Amino acid sequence: MQGPLEPAFVLVRPQMGENVGAAARAMWNFGLSRMRLVDPRDGWPNPRAVAMASGAGRVLDGAQVHADLAGAVGDCTFVYATTARPRDLTKTVFSPEEAARDMVRRIAEGERVAVLFGPERAGLENADVARANAIVSVDVNPEFPSLNLAQCVLLVGYEWRRATHAAPPVREEMAGTERASALEVDHLARHYEERLEEAGFFFPGHKAESMKMSLRNLWSRMPLTVQDVQTLHGVLRQMVRWARHRPE
Repeated sequence: MQGPLEPAFVLVRPQMGENVGAAARAMWNFGLSRMRLVDPRDGWPNPRAVAMASGAGRVLDGAQVHADLAGAVGDCTFVYATTARPRDLTKTVFSPEEAARDMVRRIAEGERVAVLFGPERAGLENADVARANAIVSVDVNPEFPSLNLAQCVLLVGYEWRRATHAAPPVREEMAGTERASALEVDHLARHYEERLEEAGFFFPGHKAESMKMSLRNLWSRMPLTVQDVQTLHGVLRQMVRWARHRPE
C-alpha cells in the first residue's frame, strides 16, 4: 500500500507550547502537515501553541499525540533522528540536504518516513536515537551546536521543499513591466544624443564620436525595462523644458 506523500515530523517530549506552535508554523511554511507529539510536557491541546502557530493551526489540529516514541513511529519503515552531538552509535549520518533526497526516494517507493526532533533542553536522548535508522546532522559551529526546536524543524522542512519543488536559483521580479527592446534603447540613446548635442555636451568636436560611443555602451550595459526607458525619456524632456523656460 502506498504510504503518505510526506514525512511525519515527530517532536519528542517538547517542553513549551510556544515551541510546538513555532515548529508547526515552520512545517507549514514548507507545505508539511504531519506532526506527531510524544509526551508533551505541558499537555495537549495547548493554547500557547495555537497562538504561536500564527496561521498554521491546521498542523496543530491534525497533530497526533503519543505517550511514547515507540507508539509515535510504530507505523514507520524508516526514521531519521536529528542531532548535532556525537552519539557513539553506529549510524548513517546524513546532511539535511541528503536526508531530504533520501526521504523523497523512500516515500516514492511507498515507505513511511519520520523525522525525530528532541526536546528543547538537551535534544534527543541516546535511547531515542537508537530507535532511528539514520541521523540527520547539521554542520554548525562546534563551539555552539545547539539549534532550537523550531529552527531545526525549519531547516529540515526547507530541505524537503528544495528536494520536492524545482525553484529557479535566481529570478527577476519585473513589477508589471518587461525588458526594453533594443529598438527602445536605441530611441532612448538617440533622444539623449540629440538633446546633449543641443546643449553643447559633445566638445571638443573631434571627440564627439567617441563620447557618443561611450554613452551608447553605457545604455547597452544597463538592464533597462520599458518603465525605465519611459522614465528616462520623461526626465530628459522635463529638464529640456525647464532649461528653455527658466528665467535669465
